[in-house]
Amino acid sequence: MSSSKVEEELTAPAGPTAGKVARSAVSGTFVGAKARSKRPVTMMGTQLYRLDPQERIAVIRQGIDASIIGNLSLRMGMSKESLLSSLGLSRATISRKEKDATVLSKDESERVLGVETLIGMVQTMVEQSGDPSGFDAARWVSNWLSKPLPALAGATPASYMDTFEGQKLVAELLSMSQSGAYA
Repeated sequence: MSSSKVEEELTAPAGPTAGKVARSAVSGTFVGAKARSKRPVTMMGTQLYRLDPQERIAVIRQGIDASIIGNLSLRMGMSKESLLSSLGLSRATISRKEKDATVLSKDESERVLGVETLIGMVQTMVEQSGDPSGFDAARWVSNWLSKPLPALAGATPASYMDTFEGQKLVAELLSMSQSGAYA
């Protein structure tokens, strides 16, 4: 799907379709992306992971609704403070944006979407490996992020989640663990 098509869907004009969720070609909706109706749209984990890069970029450029962070921390079973800290986000800034019902900046959105993408990656790995019933990818990721790893010289993956490059490294470690390339 072209970037312009994604933006077109994200900014659907008001009218008979106003308020309907803009859907991607991958049959997902966009996390926090706002259509002209100003309604936040939700998408999580696996849906985000399966978006093509241009669709993820469009979501980041639109910004995600700040309230997504509270929902993400609940799904992960992680305190909001811990999540914000690992992402390098200011509690005061995020609280203000939640109160004002505004969207996160591109940088903030990218960090939050990085966590959602990791959750989707883990869910997809489990689905490809067997029966995913009863598996909670968000809680598994939360637990895994907090454990020191030899591949990170004893640091936790959470300590790398505040940068795009750190998130890429963490995602690569997860991929390698699935194939058994690194234990």
